[in-house]
Amino acid sequence: MTKYFLPKVVASALISCLVFLLPLAVFAQSDIDRYQEIQKKIAETQAKIEELQKTERDLATQITYINSQIKLTELKIEEAQATIDQLEKEINVLGFRIGYITDSLSRLETLLKQRIVATYQQSFITNLELMLTSHDFSDLILRLQYIKQVQENDKKLLSNLQQTKANYANQKDEREEKQTKIETAKKQLDTSVVLLAKQKKEKDDFLTLTKNDESRYQEELRRLQADAASISQALGNIGAKIGTVGKGDIIASVGSSGCSTGPHLHFEVFTGAKVEGGKIIGSRVDPKPYLEDAKYQKPIPNYPQNVTTWYGETYFLGVHTGIDIADPFGTPIRAIDGGEAYFTSAPCSYNIPGGTPLGKGIVVDHKNGLVTLYWHIP
Repeated sequence: MTKYFLPKVVASALISCLVFLLPLAVFAQSDIDRYQEIQKKIAETQAKIEELQKTERDLATQITYINSQIKLTELKIEEAQATIDQLEKEINVLGFRIGYITDSLSRLETLLKQRIVATYQQSFITNLELMLTSHDFSDLILRLQYIKQVQENDKKLLSNLQQTKANYANQKDEREEKQTKIETAKKQLDTSVVLLAKQKKEKDDFLTLTKNDESRYQEELRRLQADAASISQALGNIGAKIGTVGKGDIIASVGSSGCSTGPHLHFEVFTGAKVEGGKIIGSRVDPKPYLEDAKYQKPIPNYPQNVTTWYGETYFLGVHTGIDIADPFGTPIRAIDGGEAYFTSAPCSYNIPGGTPLGKGIVVDHKNGLVTLYWHIP
C-alpha cells in the first residue's frame, strides 16, 4: 500500500516555526531586577523628599533636600534609559522573528498548496487503480480513508499556518507600539536631563548665596518670605486710579523700595484678571512669554541679559512670583500695553540693607483680561 508522509523539508520547517512561536520573553531576568531596583530607589527617594518637606528648614536639611531632588531626577533618567534598553531589545527580537517566520511561512504555504493539489489530482487518477489493486473491499475503503485523512491534515496545516501569519501581523503592530513607547521614553529622558542641569545650577547658586553658612541662609530665607508677603499684601491693597496709560508710556522708574537688596524691577503678570475692589482678581502666570512677545512693550531695557531671578522656584528657598530685572536706579519703566494704572504699596516686615520699610509699585489693568505689576519703584 502506498503511504503519504510530509516531506522532511516541510516537517523541519514546521518544527522551526514551533520553536519561534514560543512566548516572547519581554526582557531578561537581569533587566527585570535592574528595573525593579530603580523603581524601589525612586519610591525611597520620593518618601525622603516628602519627609524633608515636613521638617523645619535649616541649611543642612535644605542641602539634603536639594541633593534628594537631584538624586530623584538622576533615578528617573536611569529609569527612562532602562525602559528604552528593554524596548529596543524586544523590538530587535520581534524584528528577527517576524522576518524569519514570514519567510518560513511563505515557503510552507507554497509547499502545502502544492501537496493539496497533488493529493486531489492523485485521488481522481488512482481511484480505478486502487479498486483493481485492493485485495478486497475492506482494503479499498481503508486506502480511500487514508487519502482523505491526508487531505484533511493538509487542510488543517494550511489553516494553522495562515493563523500563524495573522498572529505575526499582530506582532508587527506590537513592534510599532513599542517604537512609540521608545519615542515617549526618549522625550521623558530629554526632559529629565534638562531638569537635572537646572537643579545642579540651582544648587551651585544656593551654595554661593548662603556660602554654606546657617545665618546667611536664614537671613536670605526671611528676606524672600518677607518680600513675598509684602507683594501679596500690595496686590490686595491697590490704591486709587492714577489714570489711563498707553503702550510704552513711562509709568514709574526702577527703585529699591520694600524688601529689596538693590535696584531692580519685579514684574508680574495675571491672566483672566481685573482690578476690582482694591485688589487683583485673576491667575498669576509666568511673565516670560509676555516679555518675549513683540506685540508688547518691554518694561525696561536689558532683558533678558539682566534677569537676576526667573519666575518659579528660587534656590529651593521659595516660589518666586515674578521676574526680577536689574537696571540702574531711575531707569524708566514703561507699560507693556495700554490700560488703567493704579498705585499700590505694602510694608516690608524685615529690615534689609538696600531696601526700605515700605514697598511701592504700579498695577496696570489692561482691560482685556491682562493685569501687570511693576514692583520696587522709588
